[in-house]
Amino acid sequence: MALKIDLVPVLSDNYSYLIYDEGSKKAAVVDPGEAGPLLVAAQERGLSIEHILITHHHGDHVQGVGEIVAATGCKVTGPSYEADKISGLTETVKEGDSLEVLGEKTEIFHVPGHTQGHIAFWIPSASALFSGDSLFVLGCGRLFEGGPQDMWPALQKLRELPDETQVFCGHEYTLANAKFCATIEQQNAALDKRIAEIENLRSRDLPTIPSTIAIEKSTNPFMRADHSSVAESLGMAGAASVEVFAEVRSRKDSF
Repeated sequence: MALKIDLVPVLSDNYSYLIYDEGSKKAAVVDPGEAGPLLVAAQERGLSIEHILITHHHGDHVQGVGEIVAATGCKVTGPSYEADKISGLTETVKEGDSLEVLGEKTEIFHVPGHTQGHIAFWIPSASALFSGDSLFVLGCGRLFEGGPQDMWPALQKLRELPDETQVFCGHEYTLANAKFCATIEQQNAALDKRIAEIENLRSRDLPTIPSTIAIEKSTNPFMRADHSSVAESLGMAGAASVEVFAEVRSRKDSF
């Protein structure tokens, strides 16, 4: 069974995702910040929503859960670490657990920092990572509940996934991220090329997602804090990688 993944814009700049099998017409939804667009997208494709996947407790990722469950009766899976903060969960998962999504094995990663119980879902057969607000295209989530000592290891964990893994994240922040990244690594040809691609896509109001792990490894300074080129550009040659990451995050917060 080959799963398809459609990006569904919700709210102002969020992305939710519709994962489905065209043969069975069964579907799953990731981080429904708003129910209406997802229910319409499923109806247009003749799909039956059977499963909701939640990466973390923030309202812009969960507010559509109740309406979708009322309309479909689907099950809802989210992080056990945040079970007390998410209404309507029928199943909880933690790192190391294996989950089936539409019959496909799905692995769970604990990626704290943005929230302390944040998880990501990886479906190997679809080469798809649903990273929520942990890893963004050319960025990472703000550290609302955790610190650099949480987020940096989380990003290193995701960096170990196969290069071809597609990255489906929670927001269209890429153009702003690109402008910031240009101030960090000014001698990175891969980043220069990527910024030009992003500017072209956004000028046509097209999404910049998905990216891939390979692209992020070569262009995203938040994933490159242990590269000498990033440390040197910050005047931090020889510093610990977590300190370099912390400086990049601090600069982005005030950019």
